[in-house]
Amino acid sequence: MDYRIHRGEIQEDQLTAMLEGYSARWPTSLFLAAAFGSIVSSLVLKSQRKDNLAIFVGQWVAPLLILGLYNKTVKQHGSDASAESTGSGGQV
Repeated sequence: MDYRIHRGEIQEDQLTAMLEGYSARWPTSLFLAAAFGSIVSSLVLKSQRKDNLAIFVGQWVAPLLILGLYNKTVKQHGSDASAESTGSGGQV
């Protein structure tokens, strides 16, 4: 039995479309700059011996980079490919 989901079978809801519309307006470099800012801030806090706060701020790096990847993917491909499914035979 084939459980794979093919292009155009499931559509995203309106909330997802609205959020992607807003986030696509933000430059992807904003997320990269925020991640590097988090690294620098964490190092500064560590040098000031504020270890717990340094760890907290340092943990923002990965989510910021993931959000940047998501932002770039949405800009390039979108999330709802139902409009592109015509003529592809439903396969990716």
